[in-house]
Amino acid sequence: MGGPVRSGRPGAGAGGAVRRGVPAGLLVPALVGVAFLLLPLVGVLARTDWPSLLHHLTTPQVTQALRLSLVVSGWALLLSLLMGVPLAWLLARVPFPGKALVRSLVLLPMVLPPTVGGVALLLAFGRRGVLGPWLESTFGLTLPFHTAGAVVAAAFVAMPFLVISLEGALAGLRPSLEETAASLGAGPLRVFATVTLPLLAPALAAGAALTWARALGEFGATITFAGNLPGATQTLPLQVYLLLQDSPEAATSVSLLLLVIAMAVLVALRGRWTGGAVREARATPPQDAAAPADPAGFADLGAPEEGPTLEKPPIRPGAGVGAGPAPAPAAEESDLRAELTGYTRFPLTAPAGTTIAVVGPNGAGKTTLLRALLGLTPRAHAEVLLGGRDVTRLPTHRREVAWVPQDGALFPHLSALANTAYGLRARGVPRAEARRQAREWLTRLGVGELAGRRPAQLSGGQAQRVALARALAARPRLLLLDEPLAALDQTTRARVRHTLRRHLAGFGGVCLIVTHDPVEAVSLADRVLVLEGGEAVQDAPPAEVTRHPRSPWVARMLGGNAWEGTAGPDGTVELAGGGLLTTAPGEATPPGPGAPVLAVIAPEAVSLHLARPEGSPRNVWAGTVRELTAVGSRLRVLVTSPEVPALVAEITPAAAADLGLTDGTRVWTAVKATEVTVVGL
Repeated sequence: MGGPVRSGRPGAGAGGAVRRGVPAGLLVPALVGVAFLLLPLVGVLARTDWPSLLHHLTTPQVTQALRLSLVVSGWALLLSLLMGVPLAWLLARVPFPGKALVRSLVLLPMVLPPTVGGVALLLAFGRRGVLGPWLESTFGLTLPFHTAGAVVAAAFVAMPFLVISLEGALAGLRPSLEETAASLGAGPLRVFATVTLPLLAPALAAGAALTWARALGEFGATITFAGNLPGATQTLPLQVYLLLQDSPEAATSVSLLLLVIAMAVLVALRGRWTGGAVREARATPPQDAAAPADPAGFADLGAPEEGPTLEKPPIRPGAGVGAGPAPAPAAEESDLRAELTGYTRFPLTAPAGTTIAVVGPNGAGKTTLLRALLGLTPRAHAEVLLGGRDVTRLPTHRREVAWVPQDGALFPHLSALANTAYGLRARGVPRAEARRQAREWLTRLGVGELAGRRPAQLSGGQAQRVALARALAARPRLLLLDEPLAALDQTTRARVRHTLRRHLAGFGGVCLIVTHDPVEAVSLADRVLVLEGGEAVQDAPPAEVTRHPRSPWVARMLGGNAWEGTAGPDGTVELAGGGLLTTAPGEATPPGPGAPVLAVIAPEAVSLHLARPEGSPRNVWAGTVRELTAVGSRLRVLVTSPEVPALVAEITPAAAADLGLTDGTRVWTAVKATEVTVVGL
């Protein structure tokens, strides 16, 4: 008794907080607030003279005011679109001094009393205002007490609704969509017309509807600035004001009309004002199951289609399915030469037909490298020559460089077929031919039957194949893939990787793939480029990087133990984390004493014992088991020691059972001197 009472209803656990009674201290004021907003509407409905409603709404004065209101609100909407759309674009996309002040000016009419706004307009555009005399003498334009003045007053108070709605939508639109469109060859106007505008259309329509409704109901600024002249400035809200004095029943009927119009606009919007337009642009395709943790990176090395090979199959231009439905760029026209400065600082050259895997820790500059080659980042600059042609000063859409960002950036409003044909259409290929080639690319990548689906209807693996088909169909000279398989589960990743390898074998240009997966690096690439801190640490074939990694991060990515230290006399290494490591002379010339080195030890070269081993091992340390992880059919055991940095051993489950290994078990680790690889840094 007295303990907590738990609900026995289904779902009362996680959702219990939702089902609990609302505190009275919140419920009562909330209900009062609803009643406060609802009662005036009820009052209008209750006091409406329903039998005379049609008569009140069809009198000459009301119909004239209604026609004038529609004219004024329509022109106010057009004026708001002409000024508000560019203004929203600047606020959302362009950094400039005083942006906060400009945004405050946009919001000011929303909080300013309408009559004060009318006075301000009168002092600005009146006959004695700042611009009024000039407008009248130069253009013969008089705004106060004219219909044009009513339009200006309505636009002044209504335009903020459009700017706010559109700015939020623009800020929420993924930049990668527009950048990818540019990389496929679409110029700025085409990108705006085919990508930006369709994605913004719902937000633009919502903002326009709110702007029109606000302009239709404007009263204070209009009567102060434009007056109350029948047929010229006497809009419907002003007519309501006049009717209240002579015919309250007619005023109630006209108020009901305005109320119905406002409610119709809100019901039609159904919450889309707050950015519903961008929800589709932000939406990501349904993803496959998350890939299981694989810190070593060897989980699927044994996949039948991949095998243990470290080298990519020989490139055969135009071979098999890799050729694609359109000819690849000519080899002599697609070699890459680039000099990077800024955050990334190194030269990069590659002959046509080369695939380079770009690896490195987070923040190393991998994505910055790709964006520099596209000319999309101020962090780094790249002098780029493709096939001897200097494209450095060309805009992105004229570089013939296709980009597949991490999220694929499929255009959510286009089908898979239209997405794939986008680059071809941007380069002037006729629509029928572009769709034919796009369908062939989708078929070659195994998603031809999904041509009619939109990205939201595709799984992660299907979306990645469509994104790849779109990039390859554009026939680029340089193909940039930013972690194209990162979001896929292991099975789908292996399948898509196999497909990608076949197509890269026939790609005649240069391809750069950013990846954290060692299997992708060694199976897809001819070279592995290792970046750290924006600099190239190593650029070598996959087999060389695997045998002699020059970066601790790469060594660990490949599953090895990597210890930094200093070369000592007689083949020893003084470890940076403390301890001494004995090595055996290798084939290469050893670094001189005092030189910084990296000692690499394969996990399978580490043996574990319950007692101190005797015999050949020359590196023996006492330690404690801290973690056991299953990797395929083997176990990886993390051992910490006060003598040396943490060490990972790889053993069979049977050996672990014989040793009785659990978290906290005291063990001895042993590594033969001949199993240590020392690389100069």
